[in-house]
Amino acid sequence: LNDGCLEPIKMIIPAHSMINPDYPAAVFAGNVETSQYLVDALFGALDVMAGSQGTMNNFIFGNDHFQYYETLCGGTGAGNGYHGASAVHSHMTNSRLTDPEVLEWRYPVMLRSFSIRKGSGGQGKFTGGDGIIRKLQFLEPVVANIISGHRKVPPFGLGEGNPGKTGANYIEHPDGTTTHLASIQQVQLNCGDLFIIKTPGGGGWEKY
Repeated sequence: LNDGCLEPIKMIIPAHSMINPDYPAAVFAGNVETSQYLVDALFGALDVMAGSQGTMNNFIFGNDHFQYYETLCGGTGAGNGYHGASAVHSHMTNSRLTDPEVLEWRYPVMLRSFSIRKGSGGQGKFTGGDGIIRKLQFLEPVVANIISGHRKVPPFGLGEGNPGKTGANYIEHPDGTTTHLASIQQVQLNCGDLFIIKTPGGGGWEKY
């Protein structure tokens, strides 16, 4: 105490604690989300390439009878002499999705569409890759979780290249209403609900 007041606490946070925190620091989605931001930050700082989708768009759903987890692709950033790739995982992994026929046979869902999100990559001399749009309709009640990034801040462009488009998560209900979701959220889905995920595009590249 200093004259009855608490003195300010001066803290020095080692750089390693940001990516290798000590217990009991809260950690979550380090492999699938934090790692994406770290790689994009390094590539951007070194002027290697624009930001990629920066997320793995983790989508998990299930009930008392089954559980399912998938990660979704998006666009990669453009660089000096090349365009970004569309509809791929960036940096960490490129896991394969369950085939539509197998997905619908094993789980109470219908894959209504799975397409490239045209125009979602940032423009520039070299254009960022496009994300995707995935629409899953549920045939029985489930609880769903979405863990995603770049829903507010777009993947950056380099130089005068434009950023990629942000992603979006929302539900279209049978009565015609729409529920917009945050980047990380849990939600109850009912029969007939359509869960739509739009993944981010990569940033564009163009020198000043």
